[in-house]
Amino acid sequence: MKKPVVALLGRPNVGKSTIFNRLVGRKVSIIEDTPGITRDRVYGTVISNDREYHLIDTGGIELNDEGFNKDIKMQVSLAIDEADLILFVVDGKDGLTVDDFYIRDMLKKISDKVIVVINKCDSKRIKETEYEFYELGFQDYIKVSGEHGDNIYKLKELIDNNIPVYKEKEDSSIKFSIIGRPNVGKSSLVNAILNEERAIVSNVAGTTRDAVDTEFKYHDKLYTVIDTAGMRKKGKVYESVEKYSLLRSMKAIDRSDVCVVVIDASEGIIEHDKHIAGYAIEAGKALVLVVNKWDTIEDKDNSMKKWISDIRAHFQFMPYVHIVFLSAKTKKRIHTLMPEVLNAYDNSHKEIKTSLINDVIMEAYQLNIPPSYKGKRLKIYFTSQVRTCPPTFNIQVNSKGLVHFSYERYLENKIRESFDFDGTPIVIQFKNKGEK
Repeated sequence: MKKPVVALLGRPNVGKSTIFNRLVGRKVSIIEDTPGITRDRVYGTVISNDREYHLIDTGGIELNDEGFNKDIKMQVSLAIDEADLILFVVDGKDGLTVDDFYIRDMLKKISDKVIVVINKCDSKRIKETEYEFYELGFQDYIKVSGEHGDNIYKLKELIDNNIPVYKEKEDSSIKFSIIGRPNVGKSSLVNAILNEERAIVSNVAGTTRDAVDTEFKYHDKLYTVIDTAGMRKKGKVYESVEKYSLLRSMKAIDRSDVCVVVIDASEGIIEHDKHIAGYAIEAGKALVLVVNKWDTIEDKDNSMKKWISDIRAHFQFMPYVHIVFLSAKTKKRIHTLMPEVLNAYDNSHKEIKTSLINDVIMEAYQLNIPPSYKGKRLKIYFTSQVRTCPPTFNIQVNSKGLVHFSYERYLENKIRESFDFDGTPIVIQFKNKGEK
């Protein structure tokens, strides 16, 4: 399901990051406790009153910076293009500046999706008038204190009331997205899949502004491939800003059953590759990792071994994901991709009988009974699978506070040893006895 996008805009030091953290809460990084992924506080997911949306902080922008006009126009234009709602943050203590009016002028053409957030207003200043800020000429205003949390709940309500509700059409096809950094060959890979392998059924405009959904058949199954590479305008400028390619990837991830993460064999593994893969895992999506441009590698046999070793070292958080080496340009090994997409999809939808999963978990518990902590020892009573996509297991225990992260990882490994969940994350939820 596609999630709306909300963007924070404003000059430096108005408190955007503080408001960002208030709205997002603790979920401000890709996967906080997982080694191997650099934390990224520019993006977050907000869950509020059963609504869910992406939140992006575009960073401070000001007129005095050299080259400011180019940078601010790019940032604001991207926010305008990508966001369903913009939070224009201004400083309630300092008042309006020339920078605020410059941003205002750029936002005026979309004033119907702008909320002016007057920050740094404690409970006393919230009661004062904000007539000065009405000069900006927008319709919706709210006074908050990001530092103290004043009126943040009302801001969330205002956002909830102004973001759209996206409804996905009924679609029986298996949807997979091609995601990755700019210039890793995403569009070439889509073309190779469609033009070389299968007959295209139809092209359908995607629900994101820059994506194209293409339906095709493979072994009598209907698939939809989502290409996120298209840029509507100012292509070279837009492509150079990797954090916005990540936003486009996130929007495609929402609608996918499987995410195909593409990395460039000619460049090697880059931190941003891990960012994108991390968001797919955080969203609970099945994955396939593609090393593209394999035609640029000379000693392919030895290089493949080294690549696999390097990928497993850099992507320690997803050891269960299969790796495909191919060249979209020459179409060599392109045939190896679709079986992996189908395998990852099937495993993400796999359901395990309660009796079988109980046997596996209880045997694992008996083989490795956790040590006691402050006179208490973890006990496991019952395990059941409660959902798929990703496969999620509830384990009923005497006290979930006694579960160490290493023991949770041990149980996950035992589940994976017993059942084929290659290509998909799995989730383990510990519940106290009687807890719903």
